[in-house]
Amino acid sequence: MKGNPVYRREMTVSSRSIRLPVMTMVFNSILALVALLNMYSVASQGRVTAEIQYSSFLNLYVFVALIEFLMLFFIMPALTAGSISGERERQTLNLMLSTQMTPAEIVLGKLISSMINMALLVISSFPVISLVFIYGGIQLRDLGLLLLLYLSVALLSSSLGLCFSAVCKRSTMATALSYGFLGVLLIGTYAINFFVWSIAQMGAARYVNQVGGIASQVNSGGFFYLLLLNPALTFYLVIGNQVGDREGFLTVMQYFGKRQLNPVLNAWIPFSICLQIFLSVIFLTIAVRAIDPMRGKKLKKQL
Repeated sequence: MKGNPVYRREMTVSSRSIRLPVMTMVFNSILALVALLNMYSVASQGRVTAEIQYSSFLNLYVFVALIEFLMLFFIMPALTAGSISGERERQTLNLMLSTQMTPAEIVLGKLISSMINMALLVISSFPVISLVFIYGGIQLRDLGLLLLLYLSVALLSSSLGLCFSAVCKRSTMATALSYGFLGVLLIGTYAINFFVWSIAQMGAARYVNQVGGIASQVNSGGFFYLLLLNPALTFYLVIGNQVGDREGFLTVMQYFGKRQLNPVLNAWIPFSICLQIFLSVIFLTIAVRAIDPMRGKKLKKQL
């Protein structure tokens, strides 16, 4: 990747800009302030009651993990949605395509540079996250699973932004479509399940009008597996398992009706992460094909 000219240019521009150092300082200052206030509150309560609530340090871990998840999920599209469309607006995309670089190298250069910038923020927050190891409760494998989830979320968000950036001519349109699609993943998957479950309940209620009858056994069917694409649900399940709330998934599953366990439900987190990575590959493939000039010539010949 060091031989990729796009990657080298993006990293050079980023290293010369003051935006990333300021963002890193502000982000870690907020996390450090919250951590110190949390530890001070626990210590003050311990002096009064002679008891230490270790759950407070787990709450600190959850807070830091949530902030980083939201940052990756919502900032990555903003960083990548204008990467290719911006080159098109500056009329430099055709110059890049006229070189020996392939469309895949251009897309990967944009992708890796944006992910490395966000990885610096995540890595810089490790000292605050590691405070939870002082009192226990979180293991290294838990932190490794959380980082794997961060990788899948960052890859999904950034590839989504690159996809719409390659398809759209304007950065504003690419950004709007990127956040719109993220809204579909976050809210739309829940809305579809709720709608199907409600329709099924109303249909069952026409035939059975008794409490605990068939109406209570209906569910959203196969639409429930659309939630595999929802990064927020996967994050909730990962954090819930790490802090001891292992009933969260059963609550979500029963909310859309009862169903029997199967291999997908038993291994929901790895299935969800793999599916999100696969979806990211699809978005990147679309981005590469969208800026491929040879594909445009082939389409003109066919027409």
